Amino acid sequence: MTNMMLETAKGIDYKPSLQKPAQANPVPADREGAVAAKMGVYDLDLYYKDFQALKKVNLEFPENRVTALIGPSGCGKSTLLKSLNRMNDLVEGCRIEGEITLDGADTRRAIDVNSLRRRVGMVFQQPNPFPMSIYDNIAFGPRTHGIKGRSDLDEVVERSLRDAAIWDELKDRLKKNALGLSGGQQQRLCIARALAVRPEVLLMDEATSALDPISTAKIEELVGELKTRYTVIMVTHNMLQALRVSDKTSFFLLGEMIEAGPTEDVFTNPQDERTADYVAGRFG
Repeated sequence: MTNMMLETAKGIDYKPSLQKPAQANPVPADREGAVAAKMGVYDLDLYYKDFQALKKVNLEFPENRVTALIGPSGCGKSTLLKSLNRMNDLVEGCRIEGEITLDGADTRRAIDVNSLRRRVGMVFQQPNPFPMSIYDNIAFGPRTHGIKGRSDLDEVVERSLRDAAIWDELKDRLKKNALGLSGGQQQRLCIARALAVRPEVLLMDEATSALDPISTAKIEELVGELKTRYTVIMVTHNMLQALRVSDKTSFFLLGEMIEAGPTEDVFTNPQDERTADYVAGRFG
């Protein structure tokens, strides 16, 4: 450890590159070992009208691992995260060049957006439970995808709440309005809601930043358990959190992916001076 503590909308213009880079591995700055990539971004440029938010990003996300995206505010972390399940389609004037893949398939040309968002779920910074019962929050997605039988829904609700490590707390309150839960419980409910449609990848955009330390610790522990069944990609400003829960870390600065690799290596033996300065707390 170092000394410091170690969703489709009109208006979007896609111009995917015709070829993936000759080499499937990311640029040399990525020092990840030989673990199969669940998702990958290749030569990714993203523009909001005339502003370029991401610049030639090459990065792979290993299967059944936790990847943390770190960097100062405005550096492109959340923009990249939202691109992975096409949430940026909702932004007018957004233009993407390059390729984003899921199991090797182009997410913008080979995978329907609804299918993509079922396979790649997302949990946001602020807990956003629906103003309905805990049960209906979890059953909402499965119902949308055709599951109607009560016994099937019961099974999905229990499984999802168990996967989010909150079944024991909520099993006797399923008919209660979800808005009556504490902030930490609401966030774990949102994680359970995302898991209910059985995604393969879970995106977490600073999912603990609005929570107290105890709730944060519970979600960090949960993330460690989830990676046995899901690929987790998380944005965090908390570098200690990245150290505690991630297997791989990628550092972003001004829209560029500066360096990526096994978390401990990035924090203890950074290859770029800018990475070293950031993890040491000298800026950010």
